[in-house]
Amino acid sequence: MKIRSICPDSFASNCYLMIEGAEALIVDPSVSADAVQAALADEGARCVGILLTHGHFDHILSLDELRDAYPDATVYVHRDDAELLSDGNKNAFAIFFGQSRAWRPADHLLIDGEIILLGDARVRVLHTPGHTRGSVCYLCGDHLITGDTIFSQGYGRYDLYGGDYGALCSSLRSLSELSPALRIYPGHGPSALLGDALSSIGLA
Repeated sequence: MKIRSICPDSFASNCYLMIEGAEALIVDPSVSADAVQAALADEGARCVGILLTHGHFDHILSLDELRDAYPDATVYVHRDDAELLSDGNKNAFAIFFGQSRAWRPADHLLIDGEIILLGDARVRVLHTPGHTRGSVCYLCGDHLITGDTIFSQGYGRYDLYGGDYGALCSSLRSLSELSPALRIYPGHGPSALLGDALSSIGLA
């Protein structure tokens, strides 16, 4: 499994490719569709799915463009965040820009513990509510894509729709049960070892 980061070009939100052989999953299409397509072409991989860690606008900006470009790719979001895609207040676009913006509904609503297959690799869904009700992390091998649940030094805000500080603390404690040697790929900022990220917030 290879994780490729596509450098942010909007709102400093990270987009990733999970690549196994000639297949790839796009995670959080926050950058331009052109940038994602160029990265896929460079890797010689075809998109088979689009994974969302949560439904905030800054993580889904090019979602509809990419699903038009790859009509056979399944779009995944946790069932508790499904409503955010079509509601500009809940996905926070209206809060920041004073106007609504909506995206099309996801194709598949995830639950905790679900497995997504990528070639011979298995990607496990970890429901980590707190930043939003449907925030998830994606675990595959020694890679953990964490969205806005945990960063290299800190964690996501919890004052927007669906945010809950108590739930976030519980989710962070659940991550502390995983191997500290996992490498995290957060929704903002650089990657880090999970143990170091947890130490930065006093949970290692």
